[in-house]
Amino acid sequence: MTRSEELFARAIKVLPGGVNSPVRAFRAVGGKPRFIVKGLGSHILDEDGLEYIDYVGSWGPMVLGHSHPDILKAVYDRMVNGLSFGAPTALEVEMAEKMVSMVPNIEMVRMVNSGTEAVMSALRLARGATGRDKIIKFEGCYHGHSDAMLVGAGSGALTQGEPDSKGVTKGAARDTLMAQYNDLSSVERLLNANPGEVAAVIVEPVAANMGVVPPGDGFLQGLRALCDKHGALLIFDEVITGFRLAAGGAQQYFGVRADLVTFGKIIGGGMPVGAYAGSRALMEQVAPCGPVYQAGTLSGNPVAMAAGLAQLTILTDHPEIHTVMETSAQYLANHLRASAAKHGVKMQVNQVGSLLCPYFTKTPVDCFGAAKTSDTEKYAKYFNEMLLRGVYLAPSQFEAMFVSSAHTQQDLQFTVQAAEEALALV
Repeated sequence: MTRSEELFARAIKVLPGGVNSPVRAFRAVGGKPRFIVKGLGSHILDEDGLEYIDYVGSWGPMVLGHSHPDILKAVYDRMVNGLSFGAPTALEVEMAEKMVSMVPNIEMVRMVNSGTEAVMSALRLARGATGRDKIIKFEGCYHGHSDAMLVGAGSGALTQGEPDSKGVTKGAARDTLMAQYNDLSSVERLLNANPGEVAAVIVEPVAANMGVVPPGDGFLQGLRALCDKHGALLIFDEVITGFRLAAGGAQQYFGVRADLVTFGKIIGGGMPVGAYAGSRALMEQVAPCGPVYQAGTLSGNPVAMAAGLAQLTILTDHPEIHTVMETSAQYLANHLRASAAKHGVKMQVNQVGSLLCPYFTKTPVDCFGAAKTSDTEKYAKYFNEMLLRGVYLAPSQFEAMFVSSAHTQQDLQFTVQAAEEALALV
């Protein structure tokens, strides 16, 4: 028995499914999860001493790779003075100022502890600010595990076979309306059918929890126009895309204004963190300024702020990083397409910025329905063949590959060769 297998056998006795987040259990791809002991740059090492090129990157935050020396130094310098105070620190102010300087259309930020918490809080603010109850989301888009958002959810929920969750009451889900991603008419129908009742439309600007599905031409612009027409707020869930697509996130990348934006992952540099942000007029409706209550003992944790600030500073000091990552992702996408064609494998490869996803289907993937046509058994075979060759991918068809600035040309060439061999066998 390997060390990872031994740990998993122990874990299933004390953790539900042996994990603390469902996709980690490898149930969608078979086999046993690898227990990771170390990360450096683009590589991770498991408990058995096996090394992998990592395209999970802690599900997105490791935009500069693992164990970046500047981030580790920032964390160490902060933690020797204390881990948490439940009181304001200068780092919270510096972090918020940094975010406001980078992201278009935001004037104030509230720090929280996770992407789920950021979305939950932004939705409450949208309801409080508009005096309306209903929210429109898109099937297959994942916005964390708060009750109202576990309706037509994406991400790991898809390959678990349970897109919705037990324990979510009908009342919690009643005010969540479902539209189709990349289908403006589905949004317009819901707005027309619920006049004056929709507080917000929430969307992943790039749907990165049903793989990677880019917005069609005019889709995000159309959402902006519909929200303006019907008096609803537009919320960009940028927990994944924020600071990854561009220094200013999806608003900068696509040139579309959101009213509220949620963040996570990258702004913590690997530490647990989240945030929501918007105009001063909206954000000053949050307590203690206004009547929309939200609080958190560990919000603005100084260690997380130190890590995130170090990472954002590197991104602003080196604007070429986003171009490098996008070029690397394009390289992988093009070679995956070529290898699939060579071996007669029906595959679509979607890529936006440093995000990409191979789908085992002949159908172009532009929405949730198309994503579901992917052959998940073939993906599982592909995943395991890549794992055997030292490439660590997401253990689910409906997740993104995350390319970092630490991935070298040698890493990319190794990955392309591994994919060539794996696709010959699926």
